[in-house]
Amino acid sequence: MGTKRDYYEILGVRKSASKDEIKGAYRKLALEYHPDRNKSPDAEEKFKELSEAYAVLSDEQKRSTYDSYGHAGFDQRYTQEDIFRNADFESIFREMGFGFGDSAFRGGGVDDAFSSFFTGSMGGRRGGGRRRMDHGANLQYELGITLEEAATGIEKGINFERNGPCEKCKGSGAEPGSERKTCPKCRGGGQVQHIRQAGFMRLATVTTCDKCRGSGSVLEKACSSCKGSGKSRAEERIKVRIPAGIESGSRLRVAGMGEAGKDGTGDLYVLVHVAQHSIFTREGEDISLEVPVTFTQAALGGEITVPTLAGKAKMKIPASTQTGAVFRLRGEGMPRLGDRGKGDELVRVIVKTPTKLTDRQKKALQELAGEEEKQGGSKGLFGMF
Repeated sequence: MGTKRDYYEILGVRKSASKDEIKGAYRKLALEYHPDRNKSPDAEEKFKELSEAYAVLSDEQKRSTYDSYGHAGFDQRYTQEDIFRNADFESIFREMGFGFGDSAFRGGGVDDAFSSFFTGSMGGRRGGGRRRMDHGANLQYELGITLEEAATGIEKGINFERNGPCEKCKGSGAEPGSERKTCPKCRGGGQVQHIRQAGFMRLATVTTCDKCRGSGSVLEKACSSCKGSGKSRAEERIKVRIPAGIESGSRLRVAGMGEAGKDGTGDLYVLVHVAQHSIFTREGEDISLEVPVTFTQAALGGEITVPTLAGKAKMKIPASTQTGAVFRLRGEGMPRLGDRGKGDELVRVIVKTPTKLTDRQKKALQELAGEEEKQGGSKGLFGMF
């Protein structure tokens, strides 16, 4: 997964830009880089990049998440389908004089240009009798890591199975050396017209050709290895980089490692589970734990050693510390996504009452109790009245 450019930079707007400014910037750039109007080799990728930036920044919730966490945190929370879901592209292109399904857009509407990453939200091409796009399904892999691994970040190797492109036919479905030929039933149109008489009217209906399934062509000879499917089952082993500070339930996207399809391959989503720790409790970017101290440590104060995610740290406790007091170790918590430092470690002190006392200890405590009596020490609950 390569490093993404800043969405604001892509659209050429300030971070304080209004929704209208963002929409206007996208409208201008989308018209300039639409692959039907701009024939440069990188126009289509540029158009997709612009569209993704607009889909995020035009949505208040997605924009707020992106502003808070940057690409690293945002990509953990949103899949490609989530990014484009509910994005209003249709009104923009209508304002420019084009409609979804307009002939100006490759015979299939604006969604043709987005078909490679709008899978699941637009459902393939419409209009013009074109077949639905056959994109491979996404896959999900569940991965467990420790809290320490989540704190430092780690690279994990994972194994999984998927339908990849057939090695013999390279995904075409045709036996090497053979070709695809025009479908004899629809004559390459991908559709078949049916006409029936209803009284004085003739009704015409158009359906997808069942022989070629709308592709307009059939295999001259199916691949002997994959039987014409263009896919083969294979075991994959890849390494996934888990970013420091990741939260349990986050999903990481590995592009192009899902199921294979004739029009594109799906993605692999790695669902990360952070295991519960034996002593630490995570609270967002902070971690907390309870540390027992002796009666004398709490009364007289001193320095104690407490565990941290990175090892150990020294912590001073003041004299007269009460049980339940919370102390903060700055920067000993979880990393904040986007290189924004670390959270803190919250140490809750529990004063441990001794259960087995020596005669000397009992005598010392009795003397202390006597001193407290002289000084008008606590009289318990009834001393409050």
